Amino acid sequence: MANELVEKKENKVAVIEGHELGEIIKPLIKEIHLFDSYIAGTTHLEDKSVLDEIKAGDMLTLQREENKFDLNAILVLYEDGRKIGYVPEKDNIIFARLMDAGKLLKAKIIQITQKGTFKQISVGIYLVDF
Repeated sequence: MANELVEKKENKVAVIEGHELGEIIKPLIKEIHLFDSYIAGTTHLEDKSVLDEIKAGDMLTLQREENKFDLNAILVLYEDGRKIGYVPEKDNIIFARLMDAGKLLKAKIIQITQKGTFKQISVGIYLVDF
């Protein structure tokens, strides 16, 4: 139906991004550092080419995922939407609750360390607010 109400689970910051008002409000947006962690699950990626493209300083998108193994699962996505991994299960409960309440969280790559064939990706997790 054309007049049907649709619930949107977007936060205020996400709504203004890409809108002309976004440029006016952008200076008021602040990123509040919450926690440092790492990206889990990188060894299980179908497309591992993304691991060769990421670098320290890159901002990453965090997105909730329905997951039968972890009710608080949070995907970590590269700027083009490709999956990099997850916020570790041991760290994700508070972040999941914030995201479920409509808060926008992002991650920033702090460091990438090669450990044999494995890349350990350290990230800072930020609350984006204004």
